[in-house]
Amino acid sequence: MITVGLTGGIGSGKTTVAGMFEDLGIPVYNSDKQAKKLMNTSQEVVSAIKKLLGDEAYYLDEIDRGYIAKKVFNDDELLGELNAIVHPAVRQHFIEWRANQNVSYVIQESALIFEIGSQDFYDKIILVTAPENVRIARVLHRDNQTSEKDVKARIDNQLSDSEKMISSHFVIENLDLKLTKAKVREIHHQLLREYQ
Repeated sequence: MITVGLTGGIGSGKTTVAGMFEDLGIPVYNSDKQAKKLMNTSQEVVSAIKKLLGDEAYYLDEIDRGYIAKKVFNDDELLGELNAIVHPAVRQHFIEWRANQNVSYVIQESALIFEIGSQDFYDKIILVTAPENVRIARVLHRDNQTSEKDVKARIDNQLSDSEKMISSHFVIENLDLKLTKAKVREIHHQLLREYQ
């Protein structure tokens, strides 16, 4: 079994593409969802976050995402320390999850494959792209509490698509759902041919 990384910037449509692979019977691990879950359920992670950011990082035994965002948004060092707690826990959880799969390949959906330098962990990487204006519109549509300025700031904090393309094995431009589905099927069949 091989491990495929699925990545792309905010609003690119990673989750939409991941769903298309799931429709083809491929197990997909959503790193962001699991990170949020582990930040609430893993005693080791909870303790480390409280030690780093204070007990205020949790409210009624739930992670206070607003508090954490305010603490780390303009503090790269603190963000790095938080990531050093969460990312290894997610990696270990993924490895355990992957061991229970019985398929030709699995996908780990993760926005930050290149940003955290984990590209060598994957046998193949799929990059999902879309023009910046489309990405901004998608995020504003799905999340009424986020401003355009905040979305642009998050885009600016991630590597550009052109930088990510250099180390990606497949690129899906996610603009037209029919074309995206066709590209997903093409990649799926290529991976099956190569690794069965």
